[in-house]
Amino acid sequence: MSEKNNQTLFWGCFIALITTAFGFIGRMFLIGEWSTEFNLNPAEAGRLAGVGIWPFAVSIIGFSLFIDKIGYKVSMIFAFAGHIIWAVMGIAAYMIGSGEGAGEAEKATAYSLVYWGSLILALGNGTVEAFINPVVATMFNKDKVKWLNILHAGWPGGLVLAGIITIFMGDLAWGWKVGMIAAPALVYLLMLLPCKFPESERVTSGVSYKDMLSEFGVLGAAVVGFLVTLQLMDFFSAGSTVELSPLQTNGFIAVGVAIVLGFGLYTKSLGRPLMFVLILIMMPLATTEIGTDGWISAIMEGVVDFHAGWVLVYTSLIMAVLRFFAGPISHKLSALGLLALSSVLAILGLLWLGSAEGALVVFLAATIYAFGKTFFWPTMLGVVSEQMPKGGALTLNAISGIGMLAVGTLGFPYIGALQAEKAIAAVSVTKEAQDAGLVKDGTITALTDKSIYSIINYKVIDDAKVKEMVKDEAAAKAIGKAQAASAQGALGNMAIFPAIMLIAYFLLMSHFKKGGGYKAVELDAGGGDDAGGGDDAGGGDVAGGGDDAGGGDDAGGGDDAGGGEVADGGDDADGGDDAGGGEVADGGDDAEVAGGGDESEEG
Repeated sequence: MSEKNNQTLFWGCFIALITTAFGFIGRMFLIGEWSTEFNLNPAEAGRLAGVGIWPFAVSIIGFSLFIDKIGYKVSMIFAFAGHIIWAVMGIAAYMIGSGEGAGEAEKATAYSLVYWGSLILALGNGTVEAFINPVVATMFNKDKVKWLNILHAGWPGGLVLAGIITIFMGDLAWGWKVGMIAAPALVYLLMLLPCKFPESERVTSGVSYKDMLSEFGVLGAAVVGFLVTLQLMDFFSAGSTVELSPLQTNGFIAVGVAIVLGFGLYTKSLGRPLMFVLILIMMPLATTEIGTDGWISAIMEGVVDFHAGWVLVYTSLIMAVLRFFAGPISHKLSALGLLALSSVLAILGLLWLGSAEGALVVFLAATIYAFGKTFFWPTMLGVVSEQMPKGGALTLNAISGIGMLAVGTLGFPYIGALQAEKAIAAVSVTKEAQDAGLVKDGTITALTDKSIYSIINYKVIDDAKVKEMVKDEAAAKAIGKAQAASAQGALGNMAIFPAIMLIAYFLLMSHFKKGGGYKAVELDAGGGDDAGGGDDAGGGDVAGGGDDAGGGDDAGGGDDAGGGEVADGGDDADGGDDAGGGEVADGGDDAEVAGGGDESEEG
């Protein structure tokens, strides 16, 4: 492929990821406004947030099963359609629900458009990642952690751009804030339509379709089956507001079982144990990053005097910059060392954010949190791609899909339930609530029981009962203020997730150390693992397989993202141990990104 083709392809993928961020932040900034307009409690708002997340898993995993057959370009067109349909439905929802004389029926219709449009948006977003991840992993197969991090700088970059635009839109109709996703969607469509896409690493190495699925195996399918069952239960029970019949419940369980049995009968493989461990880690990781980002604006509204969205924009700006420097950092620490350090910083940042007061302290805490979450997602993708190259698009994308499915089905509602718990605790100690008779034996009496999947059971303050019992306007205002400010405490509780991840990463580091250290596994031309490969402990030494920098062009195209030759000045960070603690054998700079200057990713 030509230099111009590679350059356009990489940056087209980058802008496609920016588009998904536009869709995400546009919705998340509006969750609070929609909660008021459609009278949603925190957990119901979490469900609305979640429906814009979990279908991502359906499309990213679904397309990964046959993307090598239909091609990346077809997937890209499907993603574009999802983005444009959401823009149209979102604008229509505003016009119907916010027009003059809009009543309950119009509000219900508007909510349905927002809800179903969010689902379509999520399908489009998942399809974007279904094609961009394997495309970039194939183009830069010698340094996947670095280039997947650079690619995924598009996500926080999009959050920053869309966040600033949304904030400066101020009180402009929310329909416009939803509809602005159409602009970047058109840009990536026009960029990528003429491009020639590469064949995947798995296909060119001769790895069979069955071998790809076997890397994921029954263990991975079991996690997907469980999460899909939960999501179907939530979807058809309207967020646990409608009781499911035994037939429906058993039917959804049967779907989950069928997924597992299908994989088992076809692959006859449990899957790679390491893959299963990484899948389990990805669930708290996704909740730590995506779950917190999804809620942080609504949570901080009752705490700061400025637009709470600035906190998300600020942390995203830090992420966008740092991800361009993932290459040298991962080579110094190893990929797992980078993930462990990130977990420590995320723990500290979330604990501090949970109690921070004042703009300066909030931004200092947010800085620590941002440094922590920056490398989580793309580095995990890099680890999966480096350790399970036979898994091709499936293992690389399934890890993202499971993360999104977990945060959509469990993470968002759980964070909403945490906020409800904090609100009860905060209101129960206010003098106004006690004087109004709302508190008995130390707890609020005006509570309603809620349940999600019969797994997450929680209580919420019944605002109608509170309004009925509290007649004094000043007292009602004080209770509402306490309730709004209490949500911040939920961020401190979120630190449990990176704490779990930290323990897991230390265990993995110990496991790899026994096998000689973390090393990426490469595929040879016959579909086998390089250097005897495939051990979870890093069976294939990259440095032993062949020089990245002398024999041929990097990533099949010869151009490092199309902009400059990867491999003439020195080795492409793979002359020594890849992503492991070895020396980075670079004689020169390795990072002219698609026509730019030296980005100093390697040196």
